Amino acid sequence: MRIPGLCLLALLAAGCGGASSGNVTVSVSRDFGETRVAPTEQATANSDDTVLQLLQRDFTVRTGGGAVQEIEGLSGGEANGRKVGWFYYVNGIAASQAGERKLSPGDKVWWDHHDAQTAASVPAVVGAFPEPFASGSEGKKLPIRLVCLDSGHSCDEVEARLKDAGVRAVARSNLEQSVGEVLRIIVGPWSQVRKDIAARTLESGPGTSGVFARPDQRGDRIALLDSHGEVTRTLGPGSGLVAATTFPHQRPTWLVTGTDEVGVAAAAAALTEEQLDDHFAVAIEAGKGLPLPLKP
Repeated sequence: MRIPGLCLLALLAAGCGGASSGNVTVSVSRDFGETRVAPTEQATANSDDTVLQLLQRDFTVRTGGGAVQEIEGLSGGEANGRKVGWFYYVNGIAASQAGERKLSPGDKVWWDHHDAQTAASVPAVVGAFPEPFASGSEGKKLPIRLVCLDSGHSCDEVEARLKDAGVRAVARSNLEQSVGEVLRIIVGPWSQVRKDIAARTLESGPGTSGVFARPDQRGDRIALLDSHGEVTRTLGPGSGLVAATTFPHQRPTWLVTGTDEVGVAAAAAALTEEQLDDHFAVAIEAGKGLPLPLKP
């Protein structure tokens, strides 16, 4: 049963014991963000509230084995002979142990029920933009490094889009100096972006990168995959891609890339909340955004 907003606030105020609180957003969807299970909820969470507690206040939830098994009657396990499950992201970064994860003011929590057979893990998504750049992770803002591997115009566009979204602490860097406890945005044609070890995981497919797009090594083609990992469409000149992934011991790396400078410019122009909302990754063809994965 969904609790009306005013009642929710009253309950929280009565039970917080003086703890600090902040606004958070909770979204629940299915099929990689394709369909909302229920309207997005705005709520006030106390500093000692967990992701699971907040979810249980507004949705019917069944847990088991320390994990969320069912939300609003939609269960994990198997569907049509394939593994499916519930996964959640805080500010666009995959998280676990919802019963222990604390919330911070401004957090965007996104639960999604999707196929888990092709990609057992999707470590980062773009659909919470301007997060994680605005609020960071677990209440800690992280340094932001913008790596420009293009002629400069598209990188300027990306920086302008971030500023428009309220993100201002952006420092430019080269690849070698951009690693560490930082959030990275790499901008440029794939032929240059693939020099980065995290970016290059996309060429191995979603089982490695969590991204349902696979650029070829030359950088002039981007194969778009469905949730089963099958190539549904291949993009050529003028095509772009906005995606996020991770590499061991690194924070998420965002990729604003394309088959050429035109494609990179198209990807940079797509870096808005409206274009990226509720999408795991977005490809751009002829100026049109294509949410990924594509439908089987």
